[in-house]
Amino acid sequence: MTAITEAPAIARTSAPGFLWVDLTRKCQLSCGHCHNNSGPEGTHGTMTAEDWARVLDQAAAAGIPQVQFTGGEVTLHPDAPALVEHALKLGLAVEVYSNMVHLSADWWALLRRKGVSLATSYYGSEGAHNAVTDRPSHARTHANIVKAVRDDIPIRVSVIVPDASDTGNAIRQELTALGVKTVRVDHVRPFGRASDGQEPCTDGLCGRCGDGRASVGPDGKVSPCVFSTWLGVGNVQDAPLDAILGGPEMALANATIRQAVVRPSFGCGPDSPCGPDNSGGGGGGDESECSPGFPGSSCSPRN
Repeated sequence: MTAITEAPAIARTSAPGFLWVDLTRKCQLSCGHCHNNSGPEGTHGTMTAEDWARVLDQAAAAGIPQVQFTGGEVTLHPDAPALVEHALKLGLAVEVYSNMVHLSADWWALLRRKGVSLATSYYGSEGAHNAVTDRPSHARTHANIVKAVRDDIPIRVSVIVPDASDTGNAIRQELTALGVKTVRVDHVRPFGRASDGQEPCTDGLCGRCGDGRASVGPDGKVSPCVFSTWLGVGNVQDAPLDAILGGPEMALANATIRQAVVRPSFGCGPDSPCGPDNSGGGGGGDESECSPGFPGSSCSPRN
């Protein structure tokens, strides 16, 4: 990672626009590329329902208009439905990022609420998808994508391809034929299980992390995005969210990222951000954004 010898003069690069509510590391699946090592043995961390509600209150008070509930698998967190309800009452736009392996009737009812949208990741054919997830998950995810489209639930699907030369066009066409209106293609990011044991560094990031967005993890740690959790800038269990977002540690992390990433030029502005339309697994090709897989990097020589 590139070292910063002097604290940057800025406090925040832009007004807050988006927050990842990263609830859990528990998931039914064990995806080989998972950027935060979620899986069946994962936990919900140390954040209580009251902690999360306070974060949402502080996000709304700070003027953050939209949040994404992510993980792990959001639907496995027992407090997730109540927290989505709380976010809606605060006037926040909500996206739920789910593997869509199992959605209960109550979750379907919640997803049909005004102000809620849905997102998922997809890996292509049954064999390819099941190989990535290490479970026979394709049939359920595919069927639930079809159901979401049929029920007029706003849904976007992120196609993750393992090879940078793979355009993902065939999978994109399959999803478009199903009626999915928002499909993006991306490649695997070098974090978590996809890191091959390498230490994380800023070269694998898009360069816009922390610029009007941030992530809060299951233990309350705040980072510039869900892929830069090793760059902790504070903890909401110790300080208010807005103080952390506008604090010197966030500014230092932002400067570190900007200085290390060669091309911080991907579409991560308020209208095409690492936010509801492009986070988690979206983006790719000429739409490459802050999503898991672009740009690929071995983090050398700036490690």
